[in-house]
Amino acid sequence: MSNEASPKRKVFISYHHRNDQFYKQSLLDFNAKHGIFIDVSVDTGDIDERLPNQAIRQKIRDEYLASSTVTILLVGTETKYRKHIDWEVYSSMIDGRVNKRSGILVINLPSTNCTTFTAAHPGEKELVHPECTSWTSVKTRTDYEQRYSCLPDRIIDNLLEPKAKISVVPWDKLTAERLAFLIEATFQARENCQYDMSREMRRSDHNPLF
Repeated sequence: MSNEASPKRKVFISYHHRNDQFYKQSLLDFNAKHGIFIDVSVDTGDIDERLPNQAIRQKIRDEYLASSTVTILLVGTETKYRKHIDWEVYSSMIDGRVNKRSGILVINLPSTNCTTFTAAHPGEKELVHPECTSWTSVKTRTDYEQRYSCLPDRIIDNLLEPKAKISVVPWDKLTAERLAFLIEATFQARENCQYDMSREMRRSDHNPLF
């Protein structure tokens, strides 16, 4: 897949604002230097939480995610507990009245201490993970939760769904070439993704450990 022949894709970045703003800004600075994507991220924190789930999903999809076609999820230690992140991920998966579903790319941040990765697209193993010579098929939720202790439940739901096509990559693996490839591959796969959307939306930021 040649990035040179591909237009820049419109990307929405979902992340925990309080904990991970540094990495959001670092990603934008990296993009400003290399010109990989168009950032269309906006803050969804002012949504009326009293609205029904369907209204919240539609509002995020049609107003906040706007014309984005790829959602990048930056995963830190508290990401999985944030309701607004869950709303953004869920809304990325739906076909809205105005905007269709997006592809989803997950980036594990250094704070997670996770070096595990999942390659969902053709050519990804060779370009992004050339040092890996032995691949393991993960088939159970328990295995995914052990490997990815910080991933939101909704993402694990879809790692278990073969037709969802979500890649997970550690932050430290990213280069300009690899990020461009991952965004384009995620974009190309989006229309054929069949997401598992059965989980109810989060309604609180409660961390059960505290």
